[in-house]
Order: sequence, then structure tokens, then C-alpha cells
Amino acid sequence: MKDPTDFVDTKNTLSTTLVIASGNVHKIRECKEILKTIFSIDILTLRDFPAYTPPEETGSSFEENASIKAVHAAEALGALVIADDSGLVVPALNGKPGVFSARYAGVDATDRENRKKLLLDMEDLKEEDRFAYYQCCIALASPKGLEKCVEGKCEGKLLRQEKGGEGFGYDPLFVKHDYNKTFAELTESIKNRISHRRKALDKILPFLEDRLSK
Repeated sequence: MKDPTDFVDTKNTLSTTLVIASGNVHKIRECKEILKTIFSIDILTLRDFPAYTPPEETGSSFEENASIKAVHAAEALGALVIADDSGLVVPALNGKPGVFSARYAGVDATDRENRKKLLLDMEDLKEEDRFAYYQCCIALASPKGLEKCVEGKCEGKLLRQEKGGEGFGYDPLFVKHDYNKTFAELTESIKNRISHRRKALDKILPFLEDRLSK
């Protein structure tokens, strides 16, 4: 295969390639683990395109941000692209962290700093107000534009202290309904079967299969 950076200049359509428009290693691994069991195609990510600069995430919703990222990457790379935007929503905090989940404690905040701020913000909440859900929107786009955008949700509650060393983001605080372990205590294979990202991927798969069969 050509050097991936060549595609940025030529904008050749990568008909047998799917690009995951993300540089986040955790999201990439989760998506690849799911997709590789279904499709026997090349799956690239933004880490394969060092010359590419992603757009600013200016949307006010997960759907808007996912669409912005997918359309921009598909046009720039001349490829079929999926992009995800996801985060944690706490209704008792008026939907925060929401689209600012990755930068809740500041633009360059670490996962631990974001969790610390969330715990402080929820410190005085009653147990029934600690309900939260993860939301993931995945957009599918080609060089011609946006083709589909879907969402998946995973509902649960937030603990008052972190548990587990797996996962990322707010996983050490989040316990899905009907489970007694945080996402950070579950194995990767179990989380990949029940996560918000898995639910969104399941919804986008029929459209992706149809697109790849053309």
C-alpha cells in the first residue's frame, strides 16, 4: 500500500479502505476490535495520516461534532470515513460534561483531572441524582458528503470514588445498569459488547455494509 500521507495529496478514493477519523488510541482499539470481526478490509486511522489536520469540534451536540469530523476527513482524504463523538451526560448537572467530556477540567486536562472535577461537582448530589449515561454518535461519510449518523447510549450511575484500572475517561466511576462493576473493572471484551460505542456501531453497520458492497 502507498504511504498513507500520499492520499492526502491525491485525494484518491480508498474503495477498499475504511478510515476511523480518530487519533484516540482507546477509541481506535475498541472500534477495530469490533469491525475486524465483520469486515476483511484495510482499516486506517488518523494516526496513518500525519499531514492531516482535523477540524475544530464546534458543534453543540455529539451528532454535530461526529458529522463535522466525518465529512471533513472524507473530503480531505478521499475516503470512506466513520467518526465518533461521545461523552458522559449527567442530567442532574444539566447535561454536563456532555460534548466537553474530554476537556471538562480544561483544554489539556487529563482523564484523572476530568474525573476529579466531576466528583467535586457531584459531591452534594443524592444517590438518585447520580444517574448518568454515556452517549456515542457515529457518522459515516464519503467524499460526496454525510451518509448517515446514528447514536448509542449506555445508562448507569456514577460512584463517589474510582474503581478499576481498565478503560479510559470516566470509566472508573461509571457502573452500567444491571452490572456491579465499573467499566474500568470489566474486561475489554465485555465492555466492547455492552458499551455505547458498540450500540452505535451496531446501528451503523448495515449502512457501512451496503456502502462497502457497492
